[in-house]
Amino acid sequence: MATLLMVVIVVAASAMVFVYATGLFGALMRAPNFQREALSLEFSNFGPVNPTYNVTLYLRNTGSTPITLTSYYVKDASGNQYAKNPWTGLSVTPTALGQPQILISGCGCNNTGAPFTFQTGYSYTITLLSSRGTQFQYSVVRYS
Repeated sequence: MATLLMVVIVVAASAMVFVYATGLFGALMRAPNFQREALSLEFSNFGPVNPTYNVTLYLRNTGSTPITLTSYYVKDASGNQYAKNPWTGLSVTPTALGQPQILISGCGCNNTGAPFTFQTGYSYTITLLSSRGTQFQYSVVRYS
């Protein structure tokens, strides 16, 4: 009789531990609700006004949250850089296409290194910064 009572107590205690553990682990294993920022460069166009000082980026928001761009940096192959910070950029909702114009002249940009213009055949690195601190970096080449 004592053995049967011990088995019942062990089974009941095991069931309580199981319920407690699965409830706790279930709460810990839930996926967090991350709102992800993601911009995909679909196209770039030097111009339309002056292609030596202006590039338009066609950016698709592929993330799950709206993105507000707050600054940009343009760097040439030699490491010379233009920076626009702060910048009244644009906001792009999820799945929407945004078209920011990136200027390196007449924009109040800060220049580090030697001044430069967008030259045919050269590559430039453009870094955009969002209001949440996410960096988006793209390489663009001026073909004509």
